[in-house]
Amino acid sequence: MNEIQIMKALAHPKRLSILQWLKSPEEHFPPHQEVDGFKQGVCVGFIQAKVGLSQSVTSQYMTLLHQAELVIPTRIGKWTYYRRNEETIAKFSSYISQSL
Repeated sequence: MNEIQIMKALAHPKRLSILQWLKSPEEHFPPHQEVDGFKQGVCVGFIQAKVGLSQSVTSQYMTLLHQAELVIPTRIGKWTYYRRNEETIAKFSSYISQSL
């Protein structure tokens, strides 16, 4: 876990919002019937629509979140689905509570 990389990824309000939305996807995104609900995550197309940014910017944001190990991508067909990496989030939360 790279704490600095995580902090940089969370520093932008839109990226922070994406991570918050992924915490409870059923409240923030339409149902994903074709892939058995949200077990594989949220389709990047739905994330892009909700965040209101271009495909390329959304892609950059998701790459930053992935590089910080905050999300786990799963490729299904031509789409990528993202879910939170709860293990990294828990470790980072513990780091913050112990270090600051």
